Amino acid sequence: MRIDRAWLGAALLMLPTFIVAMDTTALLLALPQLTADLGATSVQQLWISDGYGFLVAGMVITMGTLGDRIGRRRLLLTGAAAFAALSVVAAFATGPLMLIVVRALLGVAGATLAPSTLALLTTMFRDEHQRGKAIAAWATCQFTGGALGPVLAGFLLQHFWWGSVFLAAVPAMLLLVLAGPVLLPESRSDQAGRLDPASVGLSLASVLLIVYGIKQLTVENVRALPALALVAGTALGWAFVRRQLRLETPLLDLRLLRNRPFTAVLVALVFAGIAMSGTGLLVTQYLQGVLGYSPFASAMLFAPMGLGVAAGTLTAPLLAQRIKQTTAIAAGLAVSAVGGLLLVGVADGRALPLVITGITVLALGTGPLFALGTGLIIGSAPPERAGSAASMSETGNYIGGSLGFALLGVVAAVVYRERMDGTSDSLPAAVATSEHLPAAQAAELLHTAQDAFTTSLHATGAIAAVIFTGLAALVLTMRPTPPTTPA
Repeated sequence: MRIDRAWLGAALLMLPTFIVAMDTTALLLALPQLTADLGATSVQQLWISDGYGFLVAGMVITMGTLGDRIGRRRLLLTGAAAFAALSVVAAFATGPLMLIVVRALLGVAGATLAPSTLALLTTMFRDEHQRGKAIAAWATCQFTGGALGPVLAGFLLQHFWWGSVFLAAVPAMLLLVLAGPVLLPESRSDQAGRLDPASVGLSLASVLLIVYGIKQLTVENVRALPALALVAGTALGWAFVRRQLRLETPLLDLRLLRNRPFTAVLVALVFAGIAMSGTGLLVTQYLQGVLGYSPFASAMLFAPMGLGVAAGTLTAPLLAQRIKQTTAIAAGLAVSAVGGLLLVGVADGRALPLVITGITVLALGTGPLFALGTGLIIGSAPPERAGSAASMSETGNYIGGSLGFALLGVVAAVVYRERMDGTSDSLPAAVATSEHLPAAQAAELLHTAQDAFTTSLHATGAIAAVIFTGLAALVLTMRPTPPTTPA
């Protein structure tokens, strides 16, 4: 039996894709244990959990373009080696400040992996159908990794200490470093120029400030600092755009946005990220705060969302063989809208079945967008700009996820407070208050608070349905077409 070296290489590339996504969410369950062991303050906890994502989002543009210049395999293997070493250091961190610094460095290493893997897949598979299957598998690993991260963390924490969550990444990265030179080809742009330090600084500062501002709007009572960060990040982002349009060899080729199909799918990825992350935030809180499941049980019940994405992305290439890619993406988004509407119907007596069905259907429908849409973005760019196109796709995903937590989180909070007539700011606050009340009053308060939070879930589901419906219309209107198959 003949072994296809390209597919062996593709399988190898799935490992860092899964690990980087998993590392973004796996720490959520480990945070209480490591906080107790390291004595981290509430502010330090925030930076331990978010520092990684901040740096991945901030550095992915630079790393994608750097791979175009110095070689995508070289950058990938360097990043994988650094990721393995830093994971070991994080697992044995002796203090919160040390862990914060190491998590930030892990974010820098993680930023080298996602755009490099996607760009390498593009160069390894020239045939459109083969490339579509490879990108579908890549998308499956990315989004499934994020959804299953808490599940794996919960399993490890039942048997080991919190550092095991970091060590889980080491074997996969070592395998990549050892097998990569044999199975992966080197590829770079022949038109590579020197990196522009000013562009690197502007892109990093802009993305970090914007993501920081978005996240902090949902956790801080004082809104001035997050708002200032958003304004400053937007201003630096505008300066970055102006500079890129003037440079002969820009850090990020914004001229790709002149391609209407490219822009349509990129917008769809951002807004789908908003809907999915916002819905995920509310559902995980609903499972714990209203239905009363433990964090690990909630993570297990939430796993169908990741499995739904996996099923959708893996079947997308088969669907695209029967209907147009744009039709497949739009149909999938319409299915996701139905999933959002199912969440609107969540109520006592049928809450859990509707929640699980709703998130599964919602996630299933996004599969064609993540698989085929990512392929359309990469296929719309010339091969020498594959890393730049991949970094734009990844940045859109991170920004969409952050916006979802912030925007839909704020909407849910407003709906909750209105239903509570301003007597409670959040469900956890109501639970804490109930502990100091007589049994009858406590039961009444909890019932009212849980009803209010359920209404917030309904609002989030309705907004997600509207977003997905609008995206389906956008994709059909823009009518992006796949690249022409070589003769």
